[in-house]
Amino acid sequence: MNLYAIKAIYRFEMARAWRTLTQSIISPVISTSLYFVVFGAAIGSRIPEVDGVSYGSFIVPGLIMLALLTQSVSNASFGIYFPRFTGTIYEVLSAPVSYLEIVIAYVGAAATKSLILGSIILATAGLFVDIRIEHPLWMLLFFVLTAFTFSLLGFIIGIWADGFEKLQLVPMLIVTPLTFLGGSFYSIHMLPPFWQTVTLFNPVVYLVSGFRWSFYGLADVSPALSLGMTLLFLVVCIGVVAWIFRTGYRLKP
Repeated sequence: MNLYAIKAIYRFEMARAWRTLTQSIISPVISTSLYFVVFGAAIGSRIPEVDGVSYGSFIVPGLIMLALLTQSVSNASFGIYFPRFTGTIYEVLSAPVSYLEIVIAYVGAAATKSLILGSIILATAGLFVDIRIEHPLWMLLFFVLTAFTFSLLGFIIGIWADGFEKLQLVPMLIVTPLTFLGGSFYSIHMLPPFWQTVTLFNPVVYLVSGFRWSFYGLADVSPALSLGMTLLFLVVCIGVVAWIFRTGYRLKP
């Protein structure tokens, strides 16, 4: 394992985040805070509690998950797409660095940025509402697994995209809508039975449900099932990345 190469790529990606601090950290935090103010104040006045938890506190895990999913995908996809766009990816591929080390560096940097952002949002939310974490170890597990899983997904999107339009296609038209419809701002038990069944086909439901359970002990689906679905998605992403490097898909000149 070439740790020096991993460290070099990782530090370069993290340095890029600090150079664009407003875009990477401040802007997502402000956007999420606006979600919190609008949904927490406007809808919270009409829905005082959800299963014994104030609505403002109830939506905190969903807001964190929304930021975590979108930023993990965006950070990782841009991180690998931009070197492809400029042609510098071939310098990395020609260096004595294995494919595994490339993935660890790029995905690790993207996940780190997302985890920092999620932690800031959690701290910010604590200024507005009371938050309790009943299962801190499970919270950290879901937090880290989700960040790395969707960073891998973003890495795949960055390899697949052949233009900036495609780079934004999946995050804007798939990931964000699925997160909104995945119980981020409501419990799926509030829905009619038919739509509850339909919602269970949304993979984000399991991520949000498991993460919220770690906070308040409330879950729309079994926490074990949530963890299993997260691990399954992670394994699928790892398999796709392995196939990309084995075949050289979109990496060859």
